[in-house]
This record gives sequence, structure tokens and C-alpha cells, in this order.
Amino acid sequence: MLKNIHHIAVICSNYSTSKNFYVNILGLTVIREVYREERKSYKLDLALNGNFIIELFSFPETPERLTFPEAVGLRHLAFEVVDIENTIIKFKKQAITAQTIQIDEFTNKKYTFIFDPDNLPIELYEQ
Repeated sequence: MLKNIHHIAVICSNYSTSKNFYVNILGLTVIREVYREERKSYKLDLALNGNFIIELFSFPETPERLTFPEAVGLRHLAFEVVDIENTIIKFKKQAITAQTIQIDEFTNKKYTFIFDPDNLPIELYEQ
């Protein structure tokens, strides 16, 4: 029945800040950007390695994300990286702080978290 994840939708509070983060810091590619006047909302389609993965939305007056304690719903986004230490160094140069690297107890792989401008956790998972 299901083939793949088609995309993940993320709602942001500040469109230009989040667009900068996802495009210029994470390095996702813009597929399409649309301003929907009737909704006073931007919709930005983003790709990773040519695959559509994130729909970034802005809406007026959105409530803040609940983070701690975690709420029901999407917990985080996760991206695979080749070298987690090197990735963290590159993010640090762009003022993005990563949490302490941890080891997945089931796979023995390294992982850590960074946060987008709205505090959405983004996991970096070493391949």
C-alpha cells in the first residue's frame, strides 16, 4: 500500500528566518515557493538530494510549539549524516549548537540534536 514518505509539513513562526535555516544552513533546495494571499501564508517546497521532503508553511498567529514535556504528535525530524563531528563543526560556524553526541543503544550509531528557529528538534544520525 504505502511506498515512501512523500513529505513532512512544518509550520514556522517567522518565514524568512525558517527559510534561511532550512535552505542556507541545512542546505535543502527550493523546489517551489508560493505566497497564498487568501491565507496570508507562504508554502515552500524543499528537497534533499533531489527528493521532495519538506513543506514549510507560515500562517499568521500560530501558537508556539510545546517542547518539554514532549506533546503528542511529531517528535522530531531526523537526517542521516556521514560524519557527525564534522557536521557539528560546520553548524557551529553558523551559530547552530548541537547537543552532546550520544550512542544509540540498539545500533551503536552516533546521534545528536539541533533545533530549528521554532525549537523543532532535528536529529543528526551518523550512517
